[in-house]
Amino acid sequence: MQKINRRQFVQDLASVSFGILNGGTIISSCRRSKSSAKKRPNIFFAISDDQSWLHTGINGCKIVNTPTFDRIAREGVLFNNAFCAAPQCSPNRASILTGRHIWQNEEAGTHDSNFPNKLPVFPDLLEAAGYFVGFTGKPWGPGNWRISGWKRNPAGNEFNQFDFPLSATDGINKKDYAANFIAFLKQRPKDHPFCFWFGCFEPHRKYERGAGVMRRKKLEEVIIPGFLPEATEIRSDLLDYAVEIDWFDEQLGKMVSELKKIGELDNTIIVVTSDNGMPFPRAKANNYEYGIHLPLAVRWGDSAPGGRIIDDLISCVDFAPTFLEAAGITHLPEMTGKSFQNLLVSNKQGLVDSSRCHILSGRERHTHARPNNFGYPVRAIRTPDFLYIWNLKPDRWPAGDPINSDDAEGYYDIDASPTKSFLIKNRANPAVKKYFLLAVAKRPAEELYNIKTDPACLENLAARSEYHLITRQLRAELEKALIAQADPRIVGYGDIFESYPRYSSMRDFAGFKKQGEYNPEYRMVKK
Repeated sequence: MQKINRRQFVQDLASVSFGILNGGTIISSCRRSKSSAKKRPNIFFAISDDQSWLHTGINGCKIVNTPTFDRIAREGVLFNNAFCAAPQCSPNRASILTGRHIWQNEEAGTHDSNFPNKLPVFPDLLEAAGYFVGFTGKPWGPGNWRISGWKRNPAGNEFNQFDFPLSATDGINKKDYAANFIAFLKQRPKDHPFCFWFGCFEPHRKYERGAGVMRRKKLEEVIIPGFLPEATEIRSDLLDYAVEIDWFDEQLGKMVSELKKIGELDNTIIVVTSDNGMPFPRAKANNYEYGIHLPLAVRWGDSAPGGRIIDDLISCVDFAPTFLEAAGITHLPEMTGKSFQNLLVSNKQGLVDSSRCHILSGRERHTHARPNNFGYPVRAIRTPDFLYIWNLKPDRWPAGDPINSDDAEGYYDIDASPTKSFLIKNRANPAVKKYFLLAVAKRPAEELYNIKTDPACLENLAARSEYHLITRQLRAELEKALIAQADPRIVGYGDIFESYPRYSSMRDFAGFKKQGEYNPEYRMVKK
């Protein structure tokens, strides 16, 4: 497929697919979808930072207080099976924006690199169609978008001018998200629909230690995931994580109230989700269930009949095509995601669309956690029943190298935390050792988990004879999709991922460690 220039594409889209009438108001003039026949909806996209799917009130979690998420789910649609394209911040955010998997996004498919500006993103496409676009909080990132020629963050125009005078806790960002949203709305041209990205910095680490207990959250109500040991330190860490989920929900509630105040609530598609799973060992930066399975609730007034729970598999690559369809913009062939508007506007629940039989996820480099700035490449396929994981470099340490780093703990692909420190400090204890090894030990090339019976992904079934057929079938289905999408790891130039620069600080590992530079040994062109 011939590569597309982003700027030229947006210009062509505006001139060919949209007519400019009435002094500059842009409306659809050809290839109109059914959605464009009526007033185009606003789009409000709210994304928390590092939250697994179970941790909302409506899902029965007792340690969080999420009345706004729960309301969106009750009045709209709760999706039980939503997944990220990568269990990492910037790669998954790039996939949200482009509607493409990480292996299709070049540098943007690895963490903390750059974002090629030839890739079309949904805020630009909506803006070309007359939408007013902006964000507050965390947009695409971390990474360097300016170096690729972008004039603004790919998420849109920035609205981050208002802060609270003090942080709610040590670790919660001072950004006044709701005030910034109001400032955005005040600048919106009259009668223009809007698209707004609310990127909450929470519940990303670091946390104020003991914040959960101080707010009278109960240690005994914590449900520890099966891949972590029983320990007061871990229970307390999970409560601190819950405090920041509460903060996200509180700020979201203010913004939803503002939508109601200005009379735009029912003409706004409100999407609430996260970018990847919880920042704990064997969750974030891992393609296991707690790393890729996300909360998702969507409200769209009368257009999306409420009170429904849908079990269809949804990927973050599906957001962009959904937003474009709702706005009346023809789906782009460059986007591999699939709109789920048909699920929103139906009156059905449970399993609705039989074509949604799997989602794909993957990862490349996370932090600088290995010599030569190497990553840990993974590809995975998740069906309603099974999760198959393909570790493409099983000789590497999955959580980062334990030695030759500038910190005694090592394993840098795990966020620093009381939980991580507990595992490392107590790894000689037989009661803790198995959990430590689950987090950091080298893994086989293939892993298979029965999600229905083992959501913690503890029992690898790939080597068991009775699961041989399922393993082979899922491997074949995964490879077929990756070949069709020209994944460099599969079609012959996978080492290109090792060349991509990292723009944050580098650690004292052996080999290549030049911040912001390509590794010339692995830089190559497509075959």
